[in-house]
Amino acid sequence: MVKIFIDPGHGGSDTGATGYGLREKDLTLSISKKIETMLINEYDNVQVKMSRTGDQTVSLIERTNAANAWNADFLLSVHINASGGSGFESYIYIGQFPSRAATDQKRNIIHDEVIKATGLIDRGKKEADFHMVRESQMQSVLTENGFIDNAHDANLLSQSSFLDKIARGHAKGLEKALKLKKKASQPLAAVSSTSVTSSSNEKANDEKYKVNKTLDGYYTAVDAKAEGNKKTTVTKGDYFVFNRSQGMVNVTKVKGMPGSWINPKHNNGANGPENFLIRVKANELWYYNKPDWNAREGKVKKREVFTVVDAFTVNGSKMYELKSGTYITANPQYVEKI
Repeated sequence: MVKIFIDPGHGGSDTGATGYGLREKDLTLSISKKIETMLINEYDNVQVKMSRTGDQTVSLIERTNAANAWNADFLLSVHINASGGSGFESYIYIGQFPSRAATDQKRNIIHDEVIKATGLIDRGKKEADFHMVRESQMQSVLTENGFIDNAHDANLLSQSSFLDKIARGHAKGLEKALKLKKKASQPLAAVSSTSVTSSSNEKANDEKYKVNKTLDGYYTAVDAKAEGNKKTTVTKGDYFVFNRSQGMVNVTKVKGMPGSWINPKHNNGANGPENFLIRVKANELWYYNKPDWNAREGKVKKREVFTVVDAFTVNGSKMYELKSGTYITANPQYVEKI
């Protein structure tokens, strides 16, 4: 059993770096959770523990103490860079330690896979006296995944599909570095199509959104859902959708650039159907934790009934948002209105 400790940088009262309406602590948690899901779902004999699983304040010493007490085989600390520049870089401890050569070898593999997966500028394989790589008793690597205060990088970091790429690069790197074994192929659900295998919602920025009245705008989807940490106001008018997450919508006047997150429940249902019920027709059907055909969360059963609060198109196929905050196909072959 390989034990991997993942550390989402910052959290709670420690926001980390900020820029273009983004906060480092939110991005590192999202990426880390994606890596955790990939490792658990796709590989045999892997255990994953995280230093935080929500927006908690956790000190550096608490993080390394937890990893050391758990006797982790490997520690990965995930961060976002700032203060000028663009691209990806990785770190190991600058000092001398017994497993230095082996740690560097694993870091090189992970580093190269992240560059391959993301296409970010390669800023190099570096060394530093960072706490997470100094005080951990196992081989450890810290990654800096783009610059939050760089317009190009921030644009990428605002896209859930790009965070998926960052996570995939880390997961693939860990697979190669730690010689993880893939699980046997799992059968697809009763409903599968070419749209399900698409990697991201490439046409999301073409989606239009009408704001019916002045709304509060927020830095993140988490803030919009909690209605806290207000960023600005979003005035009445027509917008493009930059992203969707947790039932919230990022709307922008400039196509392709991040804007503000809003809570659509305050928009009088202007952009979707009035709430209605659907019933599952298929024997089993995937549901999703975000509007992305790859973000499969679990399965629902035939004749289960759900409340629909919104509808939109993802990669050319209709999807419903459910009252629970999850998503499901709108294909009438698999669900029916009641």
